[in-house]
Amino acid sequence: MFSLRVYERLFVLYNQALWPAQLLALVLGAAILFALLRPTSLRVRLVFVALALAWGFVAWVFLWQRYAPINLGIRYAVPLFVLQALLLALCAMKGAPELQRRWCLSRTIGVGLFLHALVLHPLLAVPFGRGLAGAEVFALTPDPLAIATLGVAVMLRSSWWSWALWLVPALWCLASGLTLYLLDARGASVPLLTVALALVARVWPGGRRHD
Repeated sequence: MFSLRVYERLFVLYNQALWPAQLLALVLGAAILFALLRPTSLRVRLVFVALALAWGFVAWVFLWQRYAPINLGIRYAVPLFVLQALLLALCAMKGAPELQRRWCLSRTIGVGLFLHALVLHPLLAVPFGRGLAGAEVFALTPDPLAIATLGVAVMLRSSWWSWALWLVPALWCLASGLTLYLLDARGASVPLLTVALALVARVWPGGRRHD
């Protein structure tokens, strides 16, 4: 339906339209990272509120308004993004599940995934040939948002909530990796590897330590 050039240009035009929202998104991400490293009940609840707003924003502003016109399959992804936003909001309203506080495999991978989404993922646009003008920024574009949410999900002590919040981001990362592969784009393995790491954090025996 579209070429790699059109796909890359999509992010360039999107970033131009939203500037300087990228700076605010990075500040928000840094605040969330602080809350993940020093979690309290209020901070964790605010994390889920922020993530819920980000999923709703990306569903409407990026997917529906900009990506859906060139990719007919995106119309089916938008309801899943809305569902993810509702699940995150429900977490915040019900009282957010506790995060792992001690360092264990799940917390290490979770923080690593969030750091990747916030810092490394936007910078990958340079070696992949887009330049920073085409960077994918946390809370504004779907891939880093999904990766960051995977990181938060695997850090949860509640197994039910962890799996519930893990599913949609994992499905998006798989779909994104497949799209990049079909476009013969560099970096197709990145979203796939993040799903693999998140799955390891969820199922590895002894990988989750309770306080």
